[in-house]
Amino acid sequence: MSDHQRRERYAGTHPKRFAQKYKELAPDRYAADVEKVRGRGQTPAGTHRPICLDEILEILHPTPGETGLDATLGYGGHAQALWERVLPGGRLVATDVDSLELPKTEARLRALGHPDESLVVRHQNFSGMERLLPLIGAFDFVLADLGVSSMQIDNPDRGFTFKAPGPLDLRLNPQWGKPAWALLEGLTRRSLETLLTENADEPHAAVIAKALTAHPGRIKTTTDLAEAIVQVLAAVPLADREGETRKTLQRCFQALRIAVNREFDSLDTFLGALPRCLGPGARVAVLTFHSGEELRVTRSFAEGLKSGVYATISGQPIRASTQERYDNPRSKSARLHWAVTPAPLNPGL
Repeated sequence: MSDHQRRERYAGTHPKRFAQKYKELAPDRYAADVEKVRGRGQTPAGTHRPICLDEILEILHPTPGETGLDATLGYGGHAQALWERVLPGGRLVATDVDSLELPKTEARLRALGHPDESLVVRHQNFSGMERLLPLIGAFDFVLADLGVSSMQIDNPDRGFTFKAPGPLDLRLNPQWGKPAWALLEGLTRRSLETLLTENADEPHAAVIAKALTAHPGRIKTTTDLAEAIVQVLAAVPLADREGETRKTLQRCFQALRIAVNREFDSLDTFLGALPRCLGPGARVAVLTFHSGEELRVTRSFAEGLKSGVYATISGQPIRASTQERYDNPRSKSARLHWAVTPAPLNPGL
């Protein structure tokens, strides 16, 4: 008996569900079809576009022989470009907390044929970067892209989006911690209101928290949560009901994701450890995607400049170009910040 399985059939000319997009999920076999998707300003299913790549390369300026860190590997678009520029003689270290995507990304990068020893991949949260120092010594440059990757958002099994039914999980590492539905069950009305306010500035946090905690145990899926929030907002006067409802859904999912993964704690630890992991004249670039992340990064860089840890830092954040925002709408919220450590005392030696 054959083990061959027929691909899932779909109605119409274009697949709608993530699992049905077999061409997008195999870009090596259907390159032309994938480019058509990109040409429409969309991200092919199961992939991710690196944001502000040219700007990051200019800031970090990786050169042959250097050692760098991509602290949030993701799909590997930034890492590939950084890795190629430290060769020959250099090394790129890449870390990521996602146990599902990390092996896929490492396999794609290894397939490029560069020397194996020039790429070090570790499954760990970027908050633990100091554990790499015995192996590396110090980094010449560091990148941290704090955004959630498109392949995580688009896969309904991960529970990151309200646009498709799936388990309300939201964990970046499915092997660690509680899923979002379990977190919700343990929250009081007041603690959920605080979570929605602090993690996403949700203006309707109080009424949403009251409704979600009134009947514990009824929210298990992304659809359960989305429908409960829509029902709450139905009784709230809104000038732009469709637009404001969508933004509230985005904020609530974001707030729960941040809490589930303890993202702010991890970021604070990372920023605190960063100066101890950098060599003289090292460059750092951090991509943020919402105010909670950006505030922490700008505050840390400003304190580092004042104390002399950094010689210079970015002023206004760098935004994705108009063309990039058109080509990749997911880049619209990105803010790029950078810092540079003092140069060596004798740079000529």
